[in-house]
Amino acid sequence: MKAVVITTAGGPEVLQLQQVNEPEIKDDEILIKVEATALNRADTFQRNGSYPPPKGASPYLGLECSGTIQAIGKDVSRWKVGDQVCALLNGGGYAEKVAVHGGHVLPIPPGVSLKDAAGLPEVACTVWSTVFMMSRLSAGETFLVHGGSSGIGTFAIQIAKNKGATVLVTAGSEEKLAFCKKLGADVCINYKREDFVARAKEETGGKGVDVILDCIGASYLQQNLDSLNFDGRLFIIGFQGGAVTEIKLNTLLPKRLTVQGAALRPRSTENKAMVITEVEKNVWPAVAAGKVKPIIYKSFPLSEAGEAHRLMESSAHIGKILLVP
Repeated sequence: MKAVVITTAGGPEVLQLQQVNEPEIKDDEILIKVEATALNRADTFQRNGSYPPPKGASPYLGLECSGTIQAIGKDVSRWKVGDQVCALLNGGGYAEKVAVHGGHVLPIPPGVSLKDAAGLPEVACTVWSTVFMMSRLSAGETFLVHGGSSGIGTFAIQIAKNKGATVLVTAGSEEKLAFCKKLGADVCINYKREDFVARAKEETGGKGVDVILDCIGASYLQQNLDSLNFDGRLFIIGFQGGAVTEIKLNTLLPKRLTVQGAALRPRSTENKAMVITEVEKNVWPAVAAGKVKPIIYKSFPLSEAGEAHRLMESSAHIGKILLVP
């Protein structure tokens, strides 16, 4: 089969489509013929050598995909050959075929094309596991998501609105903010022109927001804490603004703030399967009802993976970028 290979750590130009061996499935795995895979920011870090795959994972990029089941291990009972599915992967999505644990697979929601479904697993599992399962965002609360026009952001806006929250977003252009507004964001903040702390306070009558989903990290940490309401929860899922900083601990105590962090890829097989189960139960009905949709910006052939990475690193896109074998 063909797969995109990282020939050496470096820029997008190191990605090359090559002939490689097909994956062999274990008893608890299925083999998927890939219809599409979606880019994630972590792919660019793995490409440049700063985010190695976990032990035992595929050496190839790609943390999610959609496609058709070609083979199943003897311990897999739910799925059968020919089923159309999407899946959360440890790696290997940038290929014509990929092996995945049977518990990390989801059915294609009604109304979503097989190709577009490739853009759902990572965002759905990330947002549901962090904002809802751990930070417990509930109806009537206020929610701020940074990078509102990203794959994560566009999904978070939709599912938070669907669950009854008021949604604030930050983004860096009027075009991106207009798109977030169209998806349902209540308050759209251009972080290049406005102080998001002041705006969050202003829009909440001085209280601050209840939950923040943050992909920036160090450079936003104190501002995020200053933006939170009493009993506020900050969830950090990325370090685009650095990983080391100082904070004033006396911000945390009076307001009873919680700071959490998580990543999907390092989770145990069992933990991921639990997240998948929760997503199918709580998120898939909203997708099936058309209330939450995958936002796909552009598709590239596998052979143009480098170009797709350049687009992602430019941050010019809105939503997800797909690769199609």
